[in-house]
Formats: sequence, C-alpha cells, structure tokens
Amino acid sequence: MLQPSRRDALKLLGGGAAALVMMPSMSGAKEGAGTSFKLVAQPVQHKLHPAPDAQESTLWSYNGQVTAPTLRIKQGERVTIEFTNALPEPTSIHWHGLRIANEMDGVSGLTQDPVPPGGRFTYEFVAPDAGTYWYHAHHKSWEQVARGLYGGLIVEPADGSILPEAQDHLLIIDDWRLDGEGKFDAASLGAPMDWSHGGRMGNWLTVNGQSLPTISLPKNAPTRLRLVNASNSRILDIDPARFGGKILAFDGQALPDAPMELGYTPLLLGPAQRVDLLVEPEEDFVLEELSQQPFAFCSFEVRNPAQEVAAFTVPKPNKLPLPAKDDRFKFDLRMTGGAMGQLDNIYYQGEKLDRGGFQRTKQFWAFNNVANLAEEPLFSVKRGQTVELNVSNITAFMHAMHVHGHHFLIEDRDGGGVEQSPLWRDTFLVGAEQSTRIAFVADNPGKWLFHCHMLEHAASGMNAWFEVTD
Repeated sequence: MLQPSRRDALKLLGGGAAALVMMPSMSGAKEGAGTSFKLVAQPVQHKLHPAPDAQESTLWSYNGQVTAPTLRIKQGERVTIEFTNALPEPTSIHWHGLRIANEMDGVSGLTQDPVPPGGRFTYEFVAPDAGTYWYHAHHKSWEQVARGLYGGLIVEPADGSILPEAQDHLLIIDDWRLDGEGKFDAASLGAPMDWSHGGRMGNWLTVNGQSLPTISLPKNAPTRLRLVNASNSRILDIDPARFGGKILAFDGQALPDAPMELGYTPLLLGPAQRVDLLVEPEEDFVLEELSQQPFAFCSFEVRNPAQEVAAFTVPKPNKLPLPAKDDRFKFDLRMTGGAMGQLDNIYYQGEKLDRGGFQRTKQFWAFNNVANLAEEPLFSVKRGQTVELNVSNITAFMHAMHVHGHHFLIEDRDGGGVEQSPLWRDTFLVGAEQSTRIAFVADNPGKWLFHCHMLEHAASGMNAWFEVTD
C-alpha cells in the first residue's frame, strides 16, 4: 500500500490541526408508518489524496457525497427508497446484509433489471434485524463500487437503545487505486491481472471518503465504532487490542457475550464485512492497517466531553432461525481457478475454456467447475429447510464469500471448530487451501446470489445462485 512519505507526513502535520470528520447521514422523511429516502447515483468531483498538488478525481456516488449519506432506519419499519440513475450506464442497489424480500435485493440480472441511465426504481422493504449494514451498486460492481457507489445503513433497534451521535461513529474504509497525480486510476479497471489474482488492490486508504481524518471522541465515554470494509478486494488487518476495543457485533449481528475481547490478532476484516467495536478512550489513539508495516489511517482525538455522556446498553442479538442439527440439505462447493491454481475443467456458458478462452472471456474462477451465473441454481430447497454448505477453497488466494438474503452460522474451519460460537455472518473468509462449513435456515423465498466479494473474482467466475421455494 502506498503510504505518505516522511516529508508528506511532516507537511500534513505542519499544516495545522486535521479537520474533525463527521459522517453525513439521512434519517429520512416520515410517510405514515414508514420512512422514505431519495437517492441519486451521479458523477462527483472529489479529492482523494491529501498532497497539495493531488488532482480531483471523477467518482460516482449517491447524492453527490463521498462517501454517500448514511441511511438510518428503525428495525421493523417499512422503508421506501426512491432511486434515480443519473450515471452514463445502468446500475442497481444491493442492501448488503439485510434479510429482505427477494425482489428488493437489488441484484442486476437476477432479482431485477438494471436501472437504465435516466431511469428510476423504488425499493421498498422492512429491515428485520438491528445492526450495521451498507448499500452498494450491484451492476458491474467491480467498476461501480470501485468508483465510490456505496454508503452506510444503520438499523436502529426497535427498543430505541442507541447512543448519541458523539458516541456512535460509522467508519467506511476503502482502498483506492490512485495514479501518479493522486487521481482515481480509472484506466486500470478491468485489468486481467486483477481478475486472475487477488483482485483490485488500492494504494491509498480513506475513511468516509476522507484522507487521514481525525475524529473527536468524548473521554472515558462508551463509544461505538462501526467499521465497514468497502474495498473491492483488500482484506484489512486490524488489532482492536491496540486501543482497548472490544467486539460488539460481526456483520450486524450482536454477539451473545458482548462486549468481548478478541483473543487473537489481527482481526481480518474482509471486503463487505463489518465489525462493531466498543471503546472507552482515555487518550488519543489511531486505527492502523497492519498487513505490512503499521499505517495509521484514522486518528481519534479524545477530549473531555462538553456534555453529560450517555450510558451504554449492550445490543441484543437479533432473533435468527437456528439451523437444525440433523435434517439438513448438504451441498459441497469446490472453488478452483485463478493464477497459480487449477485452471482446467472450467466451463462458461456451456463452453469448456482453454487458454484462449480464459483470455477472451476473463473467466478465471469456478464453483464446481462452472464459471459465473449459470442458468441452473447451485441447489434448490424448500422454505424452512436447513442448508449445510461445505466450501473447499482449492485456490492460491483467500476469498470473501457472501450469501444474499440470509445470515448463517460458521460451524467449522478445517475440522478445528471456530474462534467464536455461535458466529453469525453474512460474509465469511475462507483461506487458500482451507475448508469452511456454514449452515443457515433457508427461510427467505426467491433466487439468492452466492458469490465472492472480491469483486473481480465474482466478475471472473465466482458468482452463482441458489433458490428457495415456497
């Protein structure tokens, strides 16, 4: 990852105090018993790198904000989002992690037609689970998410147990690939090297669209930090123990024994994954990415509170259906392909790919030897059936696997159990040459996507679907 040089850092430090960053949010307009929002996907000019001579980038966002406004909704409340596409190409919006009706899931080509330029679409749903979620483009995601089409979504618990704004911060972390002028490198989008290797990696990190922000926190006050990894492919290495952070929730789902110390290091936060942390800071601290040398990409300025702080209420776990122990539909999924992997016996649209076929189609990955969205589902089950999915990663890379429409339990990794139990997720990491077993109750009817959230991997083959019937 490109880091600022010592000279750049001194320039930044010598330029006065960093701006205090607040995440823009939208609480929505009330319409009867529900809440409504308006979102417009549109181009926007935004400076990503803090160097004085860095150029502005042409990005895509919602409502002209980088990062897009955070939508705050109530658990169990009906939500309406009037969406307008002011981009030069079609798009759609996926509400990542929400267990909502299939026709509102926002997957272009599976649950809806993409919204054309100048077109409109109304999303309407009820969010059943409190927690931290996000929304992002789901048409050519490898390009549109990379350009900035995403925002945060917080579902507040029905009992109203939330912290005030000063003690509750959403941090959407993204890595951007910048060129020599500090601009978004659009020319490298779709590079075959990214698609066949680890995905598109950026060389600069932002939080809520800002470089090296400083966020003000009240001293000794219980504060919730909601971390979202919006990167196309980068896995973030973070150690909450460095600043006394304790785990409240993964992927929006509160832990039954929260707040909990992690017990191992580092915490790997894969693309699309979220983690909620509780901190009670006594002094200034930083959030660091640790995969190479520690890089402090977000600072926290701890000051005596200006007003009385609110008490913290431990979030209650959502009521998710527990998988049956016995009567299960079991499905084995084998992941192959990629550079340094098994690039053989891969079929795409009925064609067995050879060397020329891989280069022509850019389909480098497969589930059970099939690349990308097949006409037939991986499997079809009746509503209420427990599904046990056994995933074997026979590749040289780690993958972040996302199940749409459901949360699942991670039950086992390589026969050694899991680090927490129960561990609910909507996206799980599976390491190279590793196997992972998940289970969930297929209680949401419709056609649901299952794909790698390294977005280049999904575009180049790791993209499939399953069906839940009434």
